[in-house]
Amino acid sequence: MARAHNFSAGPAALPTTVVAELGDALLEFGGMGAGIMEISHRSAAFDAVINGAIDRLRRLLGVPDDYAVLLLQGGASQQFTQVPLNLLAPGQAADYLDTGTWGSKAVKEAARQGDGRNVWSGKEEAYRRVPGSDDFAVRDEAVYLHYTSNNTIYGTQYAAPPDSAGKPLVADLSSDIASGPIDVGAHAVIYAGAQKNLGPSGVTAVILSPWALARSREVAGLRPGGLPSVLDYGLYADKASMFNTPNTWGIYVLERVLAWVEEQGGVTAMATRNADKAQALYTELDRTDFWRPHAVADSRSQMNVTWRLPSTELEARFVAEADAAGLRALKGHRSVGGIRASLYNAVSIESVEALVAFMQDFESRAG
Repeated sequence: MARAHNFSAGPAALPTTVVAELGDALLEFGGMGAGIMEISHRSAAFDAVINGAIDRLRRLLGVPDDYAVLLLQGGASQQFTQVPLNLLAPGQAADYLDTGTWGSKAVKEAARQGDGRNVWSGKEEAYRRVPGSDDFAVRDEAVYLHYTSNNTIYGTQYAAPPDSAGKPLVADLSSDIASGPIDVGAHAVIYAGAQKNLGPSGVTAVILSPWALARSREVAGLRPGGLPSVLDYGLYADKASMFNTPNTWGIYVLERVLAWVEEQGGVTAMATRNADKAQALYTELDRTDFWRPHAVADSRSQMNVTWRLPSTELEARFVAEADAAGLRALKGHRSVGGIRASLYNAVSIESVEALVAFMQDFESRAG
């Protein structure tokens, strides 16, 4: 079987070497006489898997020793609720930076828990950029500032975390975690769905500072009846992510993907690799007016590259012909249209080069 060039925004491409080794684990894992999805999550064999995954994530991201690392379920969408539920006492405020669909969804859930509101939104500019430090002011009463590091739909990304004016910083890193170095210690909470750079869908990495964990326990004590058990950070930390049955398969794949990242040289090597891929594609997009990139140049994402063509008819033709040529999942998000190529860690430079060659050929025929 020939594998296509996979530019899916998520669930996304996995490293081929990881995919190749997964089949054996499905049939029999660790001398257990059963596959990884068939063994108890309380077994010593799976205990080694989840602890190995957490240890690798700590090493790769440089997570401080006093931070908690949880592997949960529910994706970033659950974290939109779980973050304010755990960090805001009733009536308290939190500030959000709205750089697209996911930031917009996050603040909506925060407003259900307290005074969650945007202090900046790129909606009127069609989400073509991320804010600069002079574009917003954090409210004095805000408990934290939340941002989405990379926007998968519009193709924008922060080059560095926003200035939180000394407030605890909360980040949704779902689509660019482990794509390059990040200062974990500068954040109070980091969360990320696994299905872009870490593994398959169904697992969410959550990293909590000592402040965030203490805050969760404090808020639980202030809410009548405490927090719902399945949304309580403190309970999950006490149970080492094992309050209920975790996604055993997803965590195993995550551990294998993290091992692959380490073998490639870690997140610093990933940053170089990802910059090379993005540069190759943006160079082609900037070469001619036939391609119309969506994001402002200094806000461009290295993970999700978005652009338009002169007409929707040409866009549909481009996607169809690319698919026939083995270049898959290039159709833009249904809410915005256009073209989108996702260049997560597992996407090879060869795939990007194949896309660029196809783009040049397509323009020569249709431009």
